[in-house]
Amino acid sequence: MVQRHSRLFAVLEALDNGKPIRETRDIDIPLVARHFLHHAGWAQLQNSEFADYAPLGVIGQIVPWNFPLLMLAWKIAPAIATGNCVVLKPAEYTPLTALMFAERAGLPAGMLNVVTGDGSTGAVLVDHPHVDKIAFTGSTEVGKLIRLATAGSGKSLTLELGGKSLFIVFDDADLDAAVEGVVDAIWFNQGQVCCARSRLLVQEGDEARFIAKLKRRMETLRVGKSLEKNIDLGAIVDPVQLERIRSLVESGRREGSAIWQAGESALPADGSFYPPTLVTNVAPASILAQQEIFGPVLVTMSFRSPDEAVALANHSRYGLAASVWSETIGRALDVAPRLAAGVVWINATNLFDAAVGFGGYRESGYGREGGREGIYEYLKPRAWLIRSAGR
Repeated sequence: MVQRHSRLFAVLEALDNGKPIRETRDIDIPLVARHFLHHAGWAQLQNSEFADYAPLGVIGQIVPWNFPLLMLAWKIAPAIATGNCVVLKPAEYTPLTALMFAERAGLPAGMLNVVTGDGSTGAVLVDHPHVDKIAFTGSTEVGKLIRLATAGSGKSLTLELGGKSLFIVFDDADLDAAVEGVVDAIWFNQGQVCCARSRLLVQEGDEARFIAKLKRRMETLRVGKSLEKNIDLGAIVDPVQLERIRSLVESGRREGSAIWQAGESALPADGSFYPPTLVTNVAPASILAQQEIFGPVLVTMSFRSPDEAVALANHSRYGLAASVWSETIGRALDVAPRLAAGVVWINATNLFDAAVGFGGYRESGYGREGGREGIYEYLKPRAWLIRSAGR
């Protein structure tokens, strides 16, 4: 169904969210279809893999506005593959693809239910006594409220929350490839990605050369309306989020950070647009280095040794994702396990696969989505004890 209506889904997602049609068409929608195909395989393994497990029951799922349909797939696919029923609440800004999906999915009545509304609607779903599990993707602040609201209720929780993820470039990295990795890591979807690598750590000696290359690449990025096929960045989801990004960047400026923006004069005259932004002279404890901005803003710092890189990387309350770039694979494999991050890419970025669990540590949440780990988030174990006749 997703593949059959892929063009319409891609257009609706771009219009609703503001992201480039190129991303919804070539990335979001194919990943949605792949996620359902993968979990269809799990559904066929119920008798062998799940014989000692039972469905949890009614699953309340709350998805964000940055990847409305993809996050729907991440949550619905494992839930229904394991025999649960779902009440889904899409973000108030981006409900269109969820409504279209529910209308055309062809599922039995009652298996998938979509309830639209703002945060208060989500709170009702969280508090409802007949909901057995809450799966939430969104801000750390709201995740903490959900955890408090469900304490003592017996509800299971999967929380995929905020991040301040990092991108480490060692002095032996392929700098041109790393620049392209940075572009994908932070300016994909306007930086409105929970695992956006918004902290750049470059080894001393290469920092000036790398920043110069990065600025030249930033000058080629095009910002425009979502249905324009030649743009790299679309709109920020709404004026409230745009103002938050501006406010945080100005806070960094007041702290003494240097702000450099590419193509600010080329922004569309109307709409919620923000240019690709690079922030240098950033202290590790500054607001821009510690707080999730959720916009197209990259902060940079330098390091001397692998140990210092690990220390700077782990100086965060978050722990979602990281990218490590080095031509010395041994060095990368030494650093990667020491990073407090649930997902680490080496010489790559944004590699997602339905067969691999995704999730974070610390205030980036807990539980996993995707892979074997994600399947068991929707099951409860049970034991069968049978006394044979006559004994």
